[in-house]
Amino acid sequence: MRRIPRYLQLLADRYLRRLLKNRLSGHQLQAAVETALATLPIQENLLVREGALRSEALNRQLAWAMAFVAGAVNAGGFLAVSHYTSHMTGVVSSLADELAVGDLVTALAALAMMLSFLGGALVCTLLISFGQRRRMRSRYALTMVLEALLMLVFGFMGNRLQQEIRFTLPSTVMLLCFIMGMHNAVTSIISGAAVRTTHLTGTVTDIGIELGRLAYVNVHHRHGRDRILANRQKLSLLLLILASFMAGGVAGALGFKHIGFKVTVPLAGFLCFLAARPLLLEVRLLMHRLRRQWTPDEPGSVL
Repeated sequence: MRRIPRYLQLLADRYLRRLLKNRLSGHQLQAAVETALATLPIQENLLVREGALRSEALNRQLAWAMAFVAGAVNAGGFLAVSHYTSHMTGVVSSLADELAVGDLVTALAALAMMLSFLGGALVCTLLISFGQRRRMRSRYALTMVLEALLMLVFGFMGNRLQQEIRFTLPSTVMLLCFIMGMHNAVTSIISGAAVRTTHLTGTVTDIGIELGRLAYVNVHHRHGRDRILANRQKLSLLLLILASFMAGGVAGALGFKHIGFKVTVPLAGFLCFLAARPLLLEVRLLMHRLRRQWTPDEPGSVL
């Protein structure tokens, strides 16, 4: 099984031969990739290792980064489209309420939001599964880049809300729900559900549980009975998620209030920044494969 699909190798081969010929040698290109990898302050395995293979440090870095973005999009998006789109509890409750009172139009709107969130998670899982079958190290990074691109589309559509609010608003809300579905899915899959960043109900509940265990006083130690102890590492991770989501919410709300939809540009850029190292690692792997295919004496070879 190839790590990189054949058609991607052919596209990269043609691109390197045509556009990089006589402009940048293979050694220069490799040196540029290596320099970029060395200077990036992102841990190498942040978007590579999965589930039980991840360390606490990797989960903490993933948690604060993704929770910050989720908080910014959720709070800022509310100012933009008057809907919270990062969690579905209120949406499903609204769907049930509107069905009960017979307001089918509002119920259909809530259903569309839920299905959009579900669709984002579904598409994210399909993309990650596709990359996993082909052993691509950048499968999570590519999904995040797609999320960043959709976020820029949201920013572009948002600029038209005031002129065409009647028609553009529903599609904008659905797009934002789709983005948040992707955002939550990629974080949950790579962390083995240890980190969830788009909603805080479970997070706050778990914080309360761990604080209760931390506050419990084991006065009498009885034989054969375990002491009640808090998981301090888990508690610190949960508090980090809560604080990052809140900080992102404040930043997103201020950004949408004072800058408008242009605030999606730095948010999308931040996601691409997180995805940069796995993408560069994939490029380096692709270069090694292409070097094996091209003979050193082949005229016009760039690697």
